[in-house]
Formats: sequence, C-alpha cells, structure tokens
Amino acid sequence: MSIPPHITRARFAPETVHKRDIFSETVSGHLDGVADFPVVLRKLDGVPLYARPVAWTLARREIRALRAVQGIEGCPLLVRVDRTGLLRSWTRGTPLQLAKPTDPAWYRDARRLLREMRRAGVTHNDIAKPQNWLMTPEGRAAVIDFQLASVHRRRGKLFRVMAREDLRHLLKQKRAYAPRLLTPSEKRMLAQKALPARIWMATGKRLYNYITRRLMNWSDGEGTEDRIDRDGPAVRAALLRHPQVQDLALCTYARPAKGVGLYAFVETGLDAEALADLAPDPAPDLIQPVPLLPRDAEGAVRHDALQLVATNRLEELAELQATDPDLAATLKPIIAGRLNLTDRVLRR
Repeated sequence: MSIPPHITRARFAPETVHKRDIFSETVSGHLDGVADFPVVLRKLDGVPLYARPVAWTLARREIRALRAVQGIEGCPLLVRVDRTGLLRSWTRGTPLQLAKPTDPAWYRDARRLLREMRRAGVTHNDIAKPQNWLMTPEGRAAVIDFQLASVHRRRGKLFRVMAREDLRHLLKQKRAYAPRLLTPSEKRMLAQKALPARIWMATGKRLYNYITRRLMNWSDGEGTEDRIDRDGPAVRAALLRHPQVQDLALCTYARPAKGVGLYAFVETGLDAEALADLAPDPAPDLIQPVPLLPRDAEGAVRHDALQLVATNRLEELAELQATDPDLAATLKPIIAGRLNLTDRVLRR
C-alpha cells in the first residue's frame, strides 16, 4: 500500500509525548490538512551524540521492516523518513495487558498476521511484550514497535527459528489471557523454547541488561523498596508546612538504572524550584506542582490515577478518563506536565 504524496509531504503537528529514552522520543500527533490519519513520530534529532549510532541502527531496522510489511493489515504504515526521525501511522487499539482478549477470533487473527509477516520474510522479535500487541476497535490483531525486527532474504534455519519464537511468544499471551483456548500442540510448543533463545537468556541477555541498565541508564522496574513508607513522612511534613501547599500525593516509579523513584504531586501555587527548596533530604526524585489533585466523590485523592501518571501509562489513563469527564478535566494539566516520560513500568 503506497502513501499518497499529499500525506508524505504534510507537516507533522505534535500533540502528546508518550515516552522518551536515550535512543528516541515517541510523539503522537496529526498531519496538517489530513483528516482522520493519526500518526506517530519516532524523533531522533534530540538523541545524544554518543547514542546516535545505536539509535539510527535501531531506526534503520524499523524502517526496513515497515517497508517489508506495507499492506499487511495490522501493521503500521511508514509515512516518511527524514533527519528528524521516522513517521508512521498511529495504530488505534488497546494494548494486550489492558484488552486481555478471550475471544478465539482475536488469536486466529494474530496468527494470520504472523503468517503474512512470515511470507514477507519479517520476524518481529519483540512480541513477548504484551504492549506491542493491540486489539483494534474492530477486535482485530495489530502489532507495533518494529525496532528489533528482522527482514530475512533467505528462509533458512535462522529465519524459521525466529518465526517460531514469534509464534511461541503469541502463545504466551494466549496462556496469560485465555489459557482455556490453548490446544495440546500449543502447550507443547510453549514448553519447548528454541536453542538460540536459551543461549540468549544465558549469555546475550545478561550483556544486554548490563549495557541498558548500567551504561545507558535504562530501567525495567527492578528494586521494590517502599520509598513512600521510608521517605514519605518527612516529605509530607516539610512540604505541608508551607502555607501555600494545600495537599500532596506520593507515588513510586522505576528509576533509571536501578531502584524506585519517589514522585510527588503537590497541590500548590508554588513552582517546582520553590518546592525543591522546601523538600527534605532525601528529596523526592520528581516534584510536580499541580493546580488540583484528582479526588473521588468523597474527597479522597485518586492515587490510582496519579500512579498511572507517575509511571507514564497513557493507555490506561485514557480508559480511566473516558468514563469520568470530571476526572479527565482535572488530569489534563497533570498529564501534560508529567515528569516521567519513560515506558518502564514498576513491578510490585
């Protein structure tokens, strides 16, 4: 499927920053003059110089894979590539960890999608993550994030092993959300991890974790100490002592490299710099002044909503706001000013 010239040349208008790490920034938006065609930009022009070789290596993998899967229903469309980064269509859908599909039709469609990708010589290599699978509004399957995808010229043993692993990772999602649908042969496949995957887990993944967590300052949620219980009382006492601080809420999030960060949402007219001066030692890692904290009908702070903001879980926030317009109005400026833009989710 080719993209019409008026779309490829249209100016990108950014709307929401979804995540940011050392290799890229992901921003959704629209194209000027193009209706009903949401897009997302993987922005690379702000990447630090030392990370650009790796960032563009990942981007080139994604570009090549997206070109190979053009026309496959459930795969994004590549709109254009320039110095800013790569622009692709935005896939409407709910991530699997939220959709939790139990309909056999979704899993049949997901297998159809993998078969068509296989015919195109593409393996995704990163669909063990449920957030890379989507359920579209029509109940179909879709995949996103092709940074680690491979395009194979030959259909040799390596290709067959990697394609099998894609299928096995789909079956892991099926086991998580619809285990009753697993067939005996699918259960056997789940129990038989391919040899390259076993070697990777024993060797390459350890090196990958060292580079991403230690050298690149990524985080994946390790560390579970309770910062709220340990540091929260002193933080609350110090900030609430100021007459212009009405209230505050404390949440945790995955901190770069290791451990748990403390995120303070402070209902106040003070700015972030003034709040930082008031904070005790150890201070919260992130302090965000907000006009109003979200509250329920009884006046209790909605910590559930603020935890989603702290961990940058925009899809779940969208679902939460869709059923509560008043909550959405209060959350809008908080989400716009959020300070954690990573996609790492804290595991408790």
